[in-house]
Amino acid sequence: MPTFEIEQYEIHTQLYRVEADGEVEAVKRLFDGQAIAEDNGLEFIEVAEDVGLPVEEYRELADESRRLSESVEEDFLPSIRWIEQVN
Repeated sequence: MPTFEIEQYEIHTQLYRVEADGEVEAVKRLFDGQAIAEDNGLEFIEVAEDVGLPVEEYRELADESRRLSESVEEDFLPSIRWIEQVN
């Protein structure tokens, strides 16, 4: 049986720590890359179903997914960034 790798779009949050004189400066330093990501600070929120593989480029996969009653939007397969058979 083949093995596949699939990259899925997901929404996460990441906790950062930064020294600053106030909230505005703290946000600016975060945006400037000066904040430090906290260990274990990554939290899963949800699967991002508003983006995905374009149906026009993956027509066979989209048609088969619809046949199996999987969610397929008119023009994309929700949440999938890429899929590749690895063996």
